[in-house]
Amino acid sequence: MKAAFQNYHARMQRALDYIDQHLDGNLDLETVSRVAAFSKFHFHRQFTATFGLSVHRYVQLTRMKRASYRLADRESVTDIAMDIGYEAPDAFARAFRQRFGQSPSSFRKSPNWGAWLMAFGPLDNARRKLMQIIFTQDDVTIRDVPPTPVAIMEHRGDRATLGDTIQRFIAWRKAAGLSPETSPTFNIFRSERCPAVAADYSMDICVGTDQPIAADDKQMKAGVIPGGRCAVLRYPGNTNNLEPAGLYLYRDWLPASGEEARDFPLYCQRRLSFAPDRPVPEIIVDLFLPLK
Repeated sequence: MKAAFQNYHARMQRALDYIDQHLDGNLDLETVSRVAAFSKFHFHRQFTATFGLSVHRYVQLTRMKRASYRLADRESVTDIAMDIGYEAPDAFARAFRQRFGQSPSSFRKSPNWGAWLMAFGPLDNARRKLMQIIFTQDDVTIRDVPPTPVAIMEHRGDRATLGDTIQRFIAWRKAAGLSPETSPTFNIFRSERCPAVAADYSMDICVGTDQPIAADDKQMKAGVIPGGRCAVLRYPGNTNNLEPAGLYLYRDWLPASGEEARDFPLYCQRRLSFAPDRPVPEIIVDLFLPLK
């Protein structure tokens, strides 16, 4: 059974690798299914079930991500449009604006990295479906964390509606001038990811800032993530599912460490890291378990 499962995943990985290597070529369903050695009549359902995206959507997002890298490197909009399969630059520009809320030329001058991160969240999650992440004791560090003032938007209720809360949060932080490039994002997990009753899901979405919140602001409130000792586990890449990392901290690391958890929820910090040799930022995700 295990060997069959590994073989299945290897064939899916072969399809992803082929897509990455042939973004300027023909990537229709028949071509990609043949690479993975699956029937074209079933492959679209198999691919979607495995990655949460259709083959067409996955290819679109991968091409757009490659295009955004080239735009950040100041390459020609026309050249990029032609290379990723658009017949005219204006068609590429419309698709790009729809995805990012910016024209390609505007992105090239001043990228909106917050919108960029949101646009490629589904792609990043899909790429990690086949990657088994194994954490060890050496991956966890203990830090003394200073108190962090934040603006908080609370999400209470079914996780299925979390996307709407996230969109309101993005709109608020944009209006407040709190860019992800300068102000880190925090998620405070006040419930399980999938509670027995969906309505019991609870999470705070925060942005690091000490700027005052208007008294009549019904969406946001000021708060502080308390300082103190924390076990910190860095997740390798951007993800919306930190459940495996949290499970490792609670099930494996905490019992073996001799430490005790403090009376504050598990939370994470997301920030952008820029380097001279990269055209786009790296997303750093740290998970914090407060300790006594």
